[in-house]
Amino acid sequence: MGAKQFDYYIFIDYSEEFLGYLIIENGKKKEIMPKISKFAHYKELKYKSAYLHSIKKIIEKNQICSYFKLKIRKTTDTPEIYSDILEFLNNHQNCLIFISVDNKQYLNFEKIVKIIDGKNTRVIKESELKKDTEEYKISLVLDTLLNLDRLKYDNK
Repeated sequence: MGAKQFDYYIFIDYSEEFLGYLIIENGKKKEIMPKISKFAHYKELKYKSAYLHSIKKIIEKNQICSYFKLKIRKTTDTPEIYSDILEFLNNHQNCLIFISVDNKQYLNFEKIVKIIDGKNTRVIKESELKKDTEEYKISLVLDTLLNLDRLKYDNK
């Protein structure tokens, strides 16, 4: 997002009854970008099942999750997810942090963040991510992981 370099990037997203976040250090962004080039926005895909089947292999082969601090829970555990992120912000007060949050939760989440730190943290709506940027591509990783968890849960 522009020329500003952030120390950490946080992405928060929902998929039906699941909520998750991932956090990546700025230094790991360049390293992971070639490994996530095949990720796509789930809702825009025609062959969703085939995509999830093949992308799951890429996730495992390239150890994609090892680049992130990551947590996915049912939406009933929203306070746990938000408290993890707020604790992270509190522990990294001297860092510049970029946060992309689901559009539906943007206003409430932005208010919470401003209480803790309004100076070093930039919160944007997920819909404001520009397609083909590094931030957008990383958000697709969380979108895909949420959908994989959701489908795993549905098949139980």
